[in-house]
Amino acid sequence: MKQDHGHVLTQLETLKRASRDLQNNTIFTSNDSHHASIKPLLHLESKADSVFSTNPDFSRLNQLLCNLKTLLEKIEKLQGFGLISLLHRQIIRYKISQVAYAIEREIQACIDRESVQNLVKTLEKSSDHEEEEKIGVLIEFIKRVSRGFDGDFQDLILKAKVFSILELLLCDSTCSSKRVREHVSLAVAALAGFNRNVFVGLILMGPTIHALIYMKSSCSIQVLCSLINLVRSPLIDEIHSRGEITEIISLLSFNDLSTQVAALDCICQIAYFGRREVVESMIREGLIINKLMELQRSKSRDDPSLIINTDHQSSGGDCDSVVICEENVEPSVLSDDPPPFSNPVSRFAVQVEVGEGLSSKEKIEMKLEILKRVREASVSEAETASIVAEVLWGSSP
Repeated sequence: MKQDHGHVLTQLETLKRASRDLQNNTIFTSNDSHHASIKPLLHLESKADSVFSTNPDFSRLNQLLCNLKTLLEKIEKLQGFGLISLLHRQIIRYKISQVAYAIEREIQACIDRESVQNLVKTLEKSSDHEEEEKIGVLIEFIKRVSRGFDGDFQDLILKAKVFSILELLLCDSTCSSKRVREHVSLAVAALAGFNRNVFVGLILMGPTIHALIYMKSSCSIQVLCSLINLVRSPLIDEIHSRGEITEIISLLSFNDLSTQVAALDCICQIAYFGRREVVESMIREGLIINKLMELQRSKSRDDPSLIINTDHQSSGGDCDSVVICEENVEPSVLSDDPPPFSNPVSRFAVQVEVGEGLSSKEKIEMKLEILKRVREASVSEAETASIVAEVLWGSSP
């Protein structure tokens, strides 16, 4: 079945390229039927044992190929140089271009149908041995969705209940590996960008956000950031109502550096888009400022126990992976590396001040509250002066 699927997709992609070439070559010579862009199309139509000829899903494609063959035979017979012959050839050339365009669209519809069917079949397999296969179909799905909205493709996704399958895989860690779930999260984010009017509602109503937060990986938090950037205040309000902002803040102390960086990005986005109730609860509870100051203290010193491996897979949508190994190494190994964090307290304060969620008066109040919390959490007057200066400097133009 897998080989048949691959064979079908290969033929369809070949036909799609041929139909596009045919549209770009509407001025034909007397040897039209032997043109390189036409041969693959006619070859398929003439094959008696073709998989397309016996599959009802390709009936419209077969009909279009027959129409193309008929038009090519007509233009082959019109070899005169009279006015009527020239006029007829121009009309037929235009019809050929139209049929080629229809063939390309139909082929894309066939490719989409085959891909969605294969995606569903692959993701519903329960064995862990298909991990790479699942990741492969997810990457292809993300690429297709990222090309932009397509109503017909959306109908295929909805009829096949793709989102429900993705949601189930994302939320059940016993069914899939973490790598698969990370790619599933990327697919969910791609669907949100594909049509926010349809898929954002499904994301907010279901357990997707909860699953992203408690997956506790840099990839899942990066996906959460992208969703916050897309949905903004409604999503932040939903996270706040569930009491899960505290869980995101706790990731600043996570033992994975890339997750810490993603968590800081996420917190800054919440500060930028969040309404007063959200930002105020983060600051006045004191937790966020305390965590950020602890983070700034710890990252201001070289830590030789951390080796940062920035090598990562980049196979079409794979998340950047940062591996932290707890080994004793010489401090010089990290001497040339840039610090992973830069003034997180002032960065947070700037996001509050320039953000979209607060009024001008509220921004001033929150800034004063941040400075108050900084003074309370400081361990020395020197630290207080330094961080207060950073906050004040960072907010200036």
